[in-house]
Amino acid sequence: QVQLVESGGGSVQTGGSLRLSCAVSRGSFTNYAMAWFRQAPGKERERVATISRSGGRTDYDNSVKGRFTISRDNDKNRIYLQMNSLKPEDTAVYICAAVSAYSDYTPSNIRSFDYWGQGTQVTVSS
Repeated sequence: QVQLVESGGGSVQTGGSLRLSCAVSRGSFTNYAMAWFRQAPGKERERVATISRSGGRTDYDNSVKGRFTISRDNDKNRIYLQMNSLKPEDTAVYICAAVSAYSDYTPSNIRSFDYWGQGTQVTVSS
């Protein structure tokens, strides 16, 4: 069973930065498209960013474009989310997800993903 473990969450003030990491084990990491989702209290889970299995393609939700950067290290079986210029509305549990991909694409639909981590809390105060 594929396991995903997030780390790097915390509390920052508006305008601050955080870098999240997701370690993937027990799977063929280079076959997975990977994504970050987030879920705030009382809200639905939403996709933040996706990266293709090669790392050559990325896709972002409009709310984070220009502020967040998704990346992956295929040697370390990890993905990252660099979050800059954080806003209070970015407060949520951030969750990484994986799906076996047969091409170098960037899925965004929550139903596309097969494997999920437990999440890491990000809190941005004003």
